[in-house]
Amino acid sequence: MKNMSQNIEKLNDKIEKAHLGGGEKRIESQHSKKKLTARERVDYLLDESSFEEIGILVTHRTTDFGMEKQKFYGDGVVTGYGTINGRLVYVFAQDFTVFGGSLSETHAEKICKVMDLAMKVGAPLIGLNDSGGARIQEGVKSLGGYADIFHRNVKASGVIPQISAIMGPCAGGAVYSPAMTDFTFMVQDTSYMFVTGPNVVKTVTNEEVTSEELGGAVTHATKSGVTHRTAVNDIGCLEDIKQLISYMPQSNKQTPEKLPFNPGDEFRDQLENIVPDSSSKPYDMHEVINGIIDEESFFEIHKDYADNIIVGFARLGGRSIGIVANQPMSLAGVLDVDSSKKAARFTRFCDCFNIPLLVLVDVPGFLPGTDQEWNGIILNGAKLLYALSEATVPKVTLITRKAYGGAYDVMNSKHIGADLNFAWPTAEIAVMGAKGASEIIFRKEIQEAEDPAAKLAEKEAEYAEKFANPFEAAQRGFIDEVIMPRETRRKLLKGFSMLENKEVHRPDRKHGNIPL
Repeated sequence: MKNMSQNIEKLNDKIEKAHLGGGEKRIESQHSKKKLTARERVDYLLDESSFEEIGILVTHRTTDFGMEKQKFYGDGVVTGYGTINGRLVYVFAQDFTVFGGSLSETHAEKICKVMDLAMKVGAPLIGLNDSGGARIQEGVKSLGGYADIFHRNVKASGVIPQISAIMGPCAGGAVYSPAMTDFTFMVQDTSYMFVTGPNVVKTVTNEEVTSEELGGAVTHATKSGVTHRTAVNDIGCLEDIKQLISYMPQSNKQTPEKLPFNPGDEFRDQLENIVPDSSSKPYDMHEVINGIIDEESFFEIHKDYADNIIVGFARLGGRSIGIVANQPMSLAGVLDVDSSKKAARFTRFCDCFNIPLLVLVDVPGFLPGTDQEWNGIILNGAKLLYALSEATVPKVTLITRKAYGGAYDVMNSKHIGADLNFAWPTAEIAVMGAKGASEIIFRKEIQEAEDPAAKLAEKEAEYAEKFANPFEAAQRGFIDEVIMPRETRRKLLKGFSMLENKEVHRPDRKHGNIPL
C-alpha cells in the first residue's frame, strides 16, 4: 500500500506539473499578449467537465543539444476528446508556453493519435494552433511528424469535419495542415500564417514587410482567402467554432441535426420590394437571404474575401443548409477568379457532409479583362461548374434577377443537376443583357436607321420583351416554377422537405479530376 500511495503522490505531482505547462512565468507572458493558454482554450471550447485528456504524461525523447535536461509533461500539446453542446469532438491545442509550442516527434504522435481516433469513431477534429514551428533540435524527426499529420488530414478529408484555429504563430510547414482542413479561423493581431517569415522575405526579395502585413488575420481574410473567419480575440474565435459545429454532422455517414420547427405563416412580404425596378441598380442579397431563412440563423463564411459572392450556413425549417449567392452590391455580382474558388470550395464541403444547397442567382456573367484571363478565370470558373455538377445533395436554385450567359449554366442550372429551379417574375434569363444583344443582332438595321439611338431603344425593348423574363425558360422546363417573392420561403421549405431522401448513384471511379 505504501507503493500505491507513493505512486498516487507521484502521479498527482506529474499532473500538476503538466497543468502548469512551461511554468507560471510563461503563462503570464501568454496572458500579457491577450492570449489564453492551451488548457484555457480547451476548457472554454468544450462543455464543462467534458474534456478527457490523452497523453498528459508524454515527454520528448531528444538528447541532443542538452534537451534531455528540459522536459515538460505533455510536450507542448494538449490532446483529448470532449463534447460541444453534447456532441463528441476531438481536440488538440498547442501550448506556446512549452518550447514555443514547437512540434517534436512525440508532439506529432499525440496529435496523430487523436486524429486516428476521430476517424475510427467518426467525429469532428478541432486543432488549436499556436506554435513556433518544427522543433529544430530534432531535425528531420519533427519534419516527419508534420508529414504524418498532413497524411492524416488528407485521409480524413470528406470523412470527418476538420477545423483549424490559428491562435498564435503558424509558419513554415505548420501552415499546410490548416490549409488542408475544412475551415480555418484566425485571431486579429495575435495570429499569423506564412510559409516564410518577414526576415526571409527581405533576404530573398528585398521586401520590407511586417508579420501582420505578410500573414496576419486581416491579410488572409481579405487578400488570400486562406482564413474563413476572423475574431477579435480567443474567446470570439472559440465561440465561432462552437457555432460552426452546430451546422454540420459528426461525419459523412450522418446528416446534420434538425432542430425543432413549428411551421406558421411562411409568407414573407418583405421580399416583394427588394429587387429594384432598374436592372442596373444594386441591392443587398443579404436581405433576400434573411427573408428566406430561419431568423438570425445565417453564419457567413469568407465574409471579407471575394464579396461579390456570399457563402454560408443557415437553417430553413430547422434544417441546416448551405447558401451560395451572387451579391449585386459588389462588382454587380459577377463571377471572377476569387469568387469561383470561394463558392466551389464551400459547395464541395456541403456535398461531403450531406448539407443541402440553396443557390441564389443574380449574375451578369464572368468578369472580363486581361487580369482575369491571365489568372485563369477559365479554370477557376470551371471549378465552380465542376463542384455544383458533382454535388449529389439536394440542390435548389432561385433566380432573383439576372442569369446571363455561361454564368447562368454555372450557377446551379437545371442542366447541371439542380433538383428544383425557381425564378421570381423579375428574373432575366438570356445570353446577355438586352442592350448588348440588340447591338449585335440588329447592328445593320440600327446603322441604317435615320435615328440609330431610337432604333436601338426599340430593338432593345423588343429583345427584352422576348428574353428579359423567366417565361421562355419556364416554357422549356429549365425553370420549374415562377413564384412570387413573398412565397419563396414556403416553396423552399416544401422543396427541401420533398428532397430529404434524395439518392444519386454515381459512376464507378476512383475520383474525378477537378480542374485545379
